[in-house]
Amino acid sequence: MPEFQQTDYLVVGSGIAGLWYALRVSSHGSVLVITKKNDAESATNYAQGGIAAAVAEDDSPERHANDTTIAGMGLAHPDVVKMVTESGPGLVRELYEIGVHFSTYLDAKGRRRFDLGREGGHHRRRILHAADYTGMEIERGLLQAVRATGRVRVSEEHFAVDLLVGSDGCCLGAGVLNTVSGELGAVRARATMLATGGVGQAYLHTTNPQIATGDGIAMGFRAGARVANMEFVQFHPTSLYGSDVGGRAFLVTEALRGEGALLRTSDGQPFMGKYHPDGALAPRDVVARSAHAEMRARGDEYVLLDATHLPPSRLRERFPNVYRNCLEHGIDMTCQPIPVVPAAHYACGGLQVNDWGETSLPGLFAAGECACSGLHGANRLASNSLLEALVFADRAARRAAVVRRTAACGSECGSAGRPVSGSEATAVEEVRRAVRELMWHEAGIVRRDTGLRKAAERLGELENRFLAAPDHGSVQWLETRNTLTVARLVVACARRRPESRGLHYNEDHPVLNESLVHDTVLTQDEMDDGSEQD
Repeated sequence: MPEFQQTDYLVVGSGIAGLWYALRVSSHGSVLVITKKNDAESATNYAQGGIAAAVAEDDSPERHANDTTIAGMGLAHPDVVKMVTESGPGLVRELYEIGVHFSTYLDAKGRRRFDLGREGGHHRRRILHAADYTGMEIERGLLQAVRATGRVRVSEEHFAVDLLVGSDGCCLGAGVLNTVSGELGAVRARATMLATGGVGQAYLHTTNPQIATGDGIAMGFRAGARVANMEFVQFHPTSLYGSDVGGRAFLVTEALRGEGALLRTSDGQPFMGKYHPDGALAPRDVVARSAHAEMRARGDEYVLLDATHLPPSRLRERFPNVYRNCLEHGIDMTCQPIPVVPAAHYACGGLQVNDWGETSLPGLFAAGECACSGLHGANRLASNSLLEALVFADRAARRAAVVRRTAACGSECGSAGRPVSGSEATAVEEVRRAVRELMWHEAGIVRRDTGLRKAAERLGELENRFLAAPDHGSVQWLETRNTLTVARLVVACARRRPESRGLHYNEDHPVLNESLVHDTVLTQDEMDDGSEQD
């Protein structure tokens, strides 16, 4: 990549949101997609369960909207829920038509149907999937479609450092680090899309890939964009205990419970029935807290996910990825229960966007996990994340195509970064580890006022010390800076919500507070003036 260049549309991130947006705007101008790893490395790639849409004859967008609203615990925006659930069926069929191979079957009349799964919180089978590697298949199909246009450039190993903002407060593009050469340059753009994924690496245990360090949220926040609902971090109830696959815990898809697998304590007793009428298919926040409660009460390190009563051939056919990974860890899921633990999985909060994917910073769009659209409210319904990314990327592309802002000149981005020394790398890793442990223990599945206060104070100390050290421009340093920012945002938002709602559970405030039926919105000015509160 040249040191300075210009494009019509800059896209940061190569998951479903970034690639669908790039595909849609490619007919309106030049498109550059930058990604800090390779083009297929994204949270999308690891999504097993699927994408939710009301395509079955016994289903409807209204039913899907109702399930989404119930899961959102009073904070899901009705207009956004309606828009997304109504847009879903058409867009997933477009995905299928461009070459994403969802699992299908022939019905009794010889008609091809989607093989739909069911997951927690859904009262119909509406999860389109490709066996249990749906995200990988969507990523493959979209990359193929994007490359086929001949109008989209993808630059791998390029890290977006900070946004360029003009004197009029508009986003003009981004400063970009070539992580191979160490060159620091700039890309100026008419419209910039952040599709950088979530914040899972801010926690000690997460199903997210190592790239999920909150980069887009942190960049947007530093540039002045509003963030919302960062307190609502979803913990997936079933990650494989003791697993480490490239820096992440292996996720055991919720679809396995949709097929009838049960959650049991270490002595084999089913426990979800005493927590929720939907049992193992209750919403994720309930299941994760229930598993956490059982582990804490019994002193166990895991609970068991038992699918041994299901047909072995069906398990191997429907869940080849889970089956293979469990075998690699010495577990045959057809005859042994799987030890599982909750792990940080999805951020419902992020850069606040309107229903066209626009942030509060003109010229800056966001979609996918780094955005807060209002769809999820206080708790994401299973498999709604890929749907939300698809719908908002599509709408953002339509809006960006009619924006006639000139890609104005921004200030230059400075000199190239230098290689990081061994001692500096160790210091950075120590800070990152401290953040992850702090967030896991004090701002995790269950929280308390004292813990949140401790986390806020300690994160402030870590950030001050970290930023006072020399900025050597390494990817590790930049990611750690971003992780510190998003960790502080999670804690700050949590302290502004003295209640328990959805994914935010505070033992000091265990009930709903009806005066808090609103989004938690933060700006840079509010963080700078120290207006955090309990």
